[in-house]
Amino acid sequence: MDANKTTFSSKNPDEQDPFSGSKTENERHYELDHAQKIQNHAKQGRNSSDGFSSRIMGLQIAFFIIVIFTLVQPVAADTIYREGSPHLSAYIFGSNEINPGYAVALTIVIQNTGLNEIKYVQNSTAVRPDLPNTAKFLVVGLQPGNAPVVVKSDPRMVGDLPGSGKVRTQFSIKVNPDASGGIYTLPLAYNFTYLYTTDQYDQSTLRNTYWTAGGSLPITLVIKPDILVDVLNATPDGINVGTEGYVAMKIRNGGSVFAKNAVVRVLRHGTSPVLPNDSSVFIGDFPPGGIADCRYRVSVLPDAQLQVYPGDVVIVYRNDEGEFVTTRSVTIGIPVGRIVDFAVVSDPVVINPGNKRAVTVMYKNTGAATVYSAQARIIAVDPFTTNSDISDLGDLKPGDTAIATFGLTADSTALIKKYDTGIESTTLTYRTR
Repeated sequence: MDANKTTFSSKNPDEQDPFSGSKTENERHYELDHAQKIQNHAKQGRNSSDGFSSRIMGLQIAFFIIVIFTLVQPVAADTIYREGSPHLSAYIFGSNEINPGYAVALTIVIQNTGLNEIKYVQNSTAVRPDLPNTAKFLVVGLQPGNAPVVVKSDPRMVGDLPGSGKVRTQFSIKVNPDASGGIYTLPLAYNFTYLYTTDQYDQSTLRNTYWTAGGSLPITLVIKPDILVDVLNATPDGINVGTEGYVAMKIRNGGSVFAKNAVVRVLRHGTSPVLPNDSSVFIGDFPPGGIADCRYRVSVLPDAQLQVYPGDVVIVYRNDEGEFVTTRSVTIGIPVGRIVDFAVVSDPVVINPGNKRAVTVMYKNTGAATVYSAQARIIAVDPFTTNSDISDLGDLKPGDTAIATFGLTADSTALIKKYDTGIESTTLTYRTR
């Protein structure tokens, strides 16, 4: 018989089962003993189950106490910011005015005015190092846009820029020489990463979501109107080693300014052996597109070589504000011709005291350049005098000779001897092409 199963019967208990026989006394005792064992076994099972349930309940109570104790431990209060992002602006530090043709290093200030719009304060043990309004890994690059400038610098990594922070960086630019004066906008392109949102899974686990953003900021640049010195040509005339000559120039105002009281000046370039003697030419009003012709006298040092040497040209003028302004210098090339030299190859002159005679002196062009319209001049000293001290020699190629004739008189008191200093010197004037 199963101790956990109850059997229900619809039969009368007094009726005898037709399939069972009559039971003996021993059989009835066995059945009673077996039933008692089954009842004892069931009782032991119930007692064992009650003990196990008691142990389970004790563990549950202990776990509940531990959980309660853990939850009531003090934790640090933490601040969470949401709904914020960086907001950038930029401007030039210092003057933003530049003249055409100049190269400068622009210092640009970038500032972050982004705000954290929503703030939560809660208990947490997780660390939140970033704020939504911090521009992380900020990269900026200056672009010319429509401005007549050349940007020579690559984009810059300026790092993390927190809210209310500023950072400076530099970009090298050059304004085109023919740039028109005006106000221009240079785009400052930027790109950064920022904390978009934070999800907290538990007290020690956070998930940060970062987004990237980019765009451009306007940088205002003012190009001042100015004259562009445009030297159309520079023609040398008689510029040779150790001599004086001329340089003729044709100059155009290639800028956008109407120059008043303009003066064109030629300046020595560094240690060049070409030295301007007449360095300034007044041309007066010089409108945009106007052309002026100038001629300057220059000297060439004796140690110069046969080559082209630099010279600088500037224009000084009065602007619309009444101020005198000097333009940026323009360098031109001045070619220096070959060395010019002469030698006296005639015999000594003989003259008696108190006599007057024509004295001839032969000159030879021992230089490497042809001279044109050469003239010789004699300077006499006591006891000699002259009544014609200049003689024309004409054009002389290298190696050519020419004779100069002078009228020379010896004083009657002159001693008969050889005078090495009777003629102090002879000089030559000439021009070259």
